[in-house]
Amino acid sequence: MSIRSSDSFVYSIRTLPGTLQIAGDVFLWNPRAMSIALILSVAIPLILVVIWAMMTYNRLIRQRNQLREGWSGIDVQLKRRRDLVPNLVAAVKAYQQHERGLLEDVTRHRSEAAAASSISEAAGPEKALGSDLGRLLMLAEAYPELKADAQFRELGANLVQIENDLQFARRYYNGSVRDLNNLVETFPNALIASAGGFKTADYFELESVAERLPPDLGKLLKTSNAGGEA
Repeated sequence: MSIRSSDSFVYSIRTLPGTLQIAGDVFLWNPRAMSIALILSVAIPLILVVIWAMMTYNRLIRQRNQLREGWSGIDVQLKRRRDLVPNLVAAVKAYQQHERGLLEDVTRHRSEAAAASSISEAAGPEKALGSDLGRLLMLAEAYPELKADAQFRELGANLVQIENDLQFARRYYNGSVRDLNNLVETFPNALIASAGGFKTADYFELESVAERLPPDLGKLLKTSNAGGEA
């Protein structure tokens, strides 16, 4: 093989390892450098994918922990509400003969809610219990002497405060549900969520007892609550 110089002299040379001849020209070729370049072209994208997967997994973990924190806040308020039920029932025991069905519903739904072992199981009984408690407070409209009872007003005011705290906790929880579901369902995050066993969560819907009260009764209970705090 030959290389032609600029002044037209021809030199004969031997083909050496690490050289490549193309169209009469000789180029240096380094196999080791080419191997390193090939490895890097594969390794760098792979490393980036692994880093992204780790970051996505950690985001899912944080969002799931936030969801659990949100539910714990709801659970605390639900327990406070259930603990208030026996005293409310006792406060209206004088009207048991006329409101037996309502009091039985309150007791039954309280027991079912306390026995629930998951969010989906608790949703139905807790919603029913909230409706029952709203009806229980409404008895004050039918029985003026009950409305004038200081203990009943205090218990009703406590219930209204618990309901307000419960609605605040529910909004926080449902916001966490939304964020987790968006992360789990969107591509390509769904790939990591599926591999990691992450699933979408259900919203917790619960009506506020305080919002269903007549304006005058709600105002009376708020006044009682303000007096108790003072």
